[in-house]
Amino acid sequence: MSSLISDDEIHHEVDLVWLEDITALDYVRQSLDRLPTRRGKPAYHRDGRLVGYAQLGPQAKPSRSSGTFRRRVFWLLPHDRDTVPEGLYNSGAPAEAVDPTTLTPGSKGRKTERSERPARVAGA
Repeated sequence: MSSLISDDEIHHEVDLVWLEDITALDYVRQSLDRLPTRRGKPAYHRDGRLVGYAQLGPQAKPSRSSGTFRRRVFWLLPHDRDTVPEGLYNSGAPAEAVDPTTLTPGSKGRKTERSERPARVAGA
């Protein structure tokens, strides 16, 4: 979850690569994945689609036990708001979701009114 990502886990990020126009997305899900490289497009093994990923600088060290790097990936599931606007996340957002416009390298981003989209009041 986004709230479980700490700044010290992502401070070696040097760039965020977006595979889609994030201005069209109210939110993206983010997670830290163990990946074999510091840079480049990671393999994607979830339902839905990969929206973006972080690239790490040369100072990022791999795990001593696995040799992998912890990198952020940004993704969406088939039932997220961009695909099903009146669905489960018509209002509110998943726990691991943030407004993509608040993301920068080394900063975990945050939820905003845009990402949380309050429920609409009937007749409003």
